[in-house]
Amino acid sequence: MNARIDRASGTDLLNLAVDVGPVPMHAGACLILDPGPGFDVARTRRLIAQRLRGIPRLRHRLVRTPLGCGRPIWVDDPSFDIDHHLRVIGCPPGGRDALLDLAAETLSEPLAVSRPLWSMRLVTGLPDHQIGLIVCFHHVLTDGMGGLAILAALTDGVSVPPDPFPRPRPTRRGLAADAWVTRLRALAHAPRTWWNIGRAVMDLRGLPRAAPSSLNRPTGPRQRVATVTASLEGVRRTAHAHGGTVNDAVLAAVTGAVRALLHSRGETLPALVVSLPISARPSATTAQLGNQVGVLPISLPTGGTLADRLDRTVEITRTAKAAAQPAASAELVAGVNRVSARLRALGWMLNHQRLIHTVVSNLRGSDQPLTLADATVRDIIPISLVRGNVTVAFTVLSYAGTLTVTIAADATHVPDLPILTSALETEFAAMSATP
Repeated sequence: MNARIDRASGTDLLNLAVDVGPVPMHAGACLILDPGPGFDVARTRRLIAQRLRGIPRLRHRLVRTPLGCGRPIWVDDPSFDIDHHLRVIGCPPGGRDALLDLAAETLSEPLAVSRPLWSMRLVTGLPDHQIGLIVCFHHVLTDGMGGLAILAALTDGVSVPPDPFPRPRPTRRGLAADAWVTRLRALAHAPRTWWNIGRAVMDLRGLPRAAPSSLNRPTGPRQRVATVTASLEGVRRTAHAHGGTVNDAVLAAVTGAVRALLHSRGETLPALVVSLPISARPSATTAQLGNQVGVLPISLPTGGTLADRLDRTVEITRTAKAAAQPAASAELVAGVNRVSARLRALGWMLNHQRLIHTVVSNLRGSDQPLTLADATVRDIIPISLVRGNVTVAFTVLSYAGTLTVTIAADATHVPDLPILTSALETEFAAMSATP
């Protein structure tokens, strides 16, 4: 029987190409568990290790293929050892803030390319006997929706059959044949592909330019994260009252908070250019991870009341999504970035880009509370660090009726992170107070 060939996608290669600079291309989450009587950390570690056996990608390495055999492929790592990925550590003094600092530090550490590209830390020593679980994935391994699928597969009540391991590697002949089939298929779809590229070029040419501000400075490895929470129902009610989505309401809150931050710095910015990751699939499973995400940059007004900004945001996002080709533009950008990486110019480009001011990623988690090793998962805090010259970014997750917004910021260029956090809390409080 021929070995299955699992190739990296064009978007996967984009995430490899942009992995330059002092901050790795990682994303993850911090789970806070409320353990009951008899909770055992060692048992929890064994349960996680057992459930990981049903998630094939977490035991895969990405390897290059021989010349002429196509894109890199995912293969089983025969020397896989859970101890290289899952550790139990104590939390430094400081409670939740210390846990978030530890999570930022964990996501800042490079992952060994000779092993599967992920890590987990079970964190003890939190207030009220809580337990933390810090999860870190390289973006080439999965996107945000895939990351949520992995977390869901680790929780109680989910039956994931073990995957045969290790599987044999594809032969060179099989890889070459598969590569030629892929090339012939691409030729058959060439007219459509060129049409998509043409549309993507037009989309990229029409992108807004980010006005100069202190939001764009080359970032470094020192990062801080802060969280703001709100009632999901309150945000949804406000959004629907203006004919929009929860994401529209989040964007309106973000523009108001950033305006307050810049005002404290003596700056004004009439429009905030935001990059929105757009998934090309409605859901993800642990059997099909990788990346299927494009990006949609949009220019949003910062002036006016919350209601004014929300009305305008609804209009802008609806028009942009109807006209966008995120998948095609992602493939085009991936190609440009890979060429730039080979020319050793990508790092300079990322540190000097003037396309966006910030990134806002929005994910939808479980509507009901989950449990892990019989401990209730109280909070899921999504985390993506800032890179390039974007000094502040927002990652949003809805879980069990709560909307959590994680703000990641460069510690050097955003020493005033508390101002931004407080301003965002004020924006969401205004939504909760709206009849």
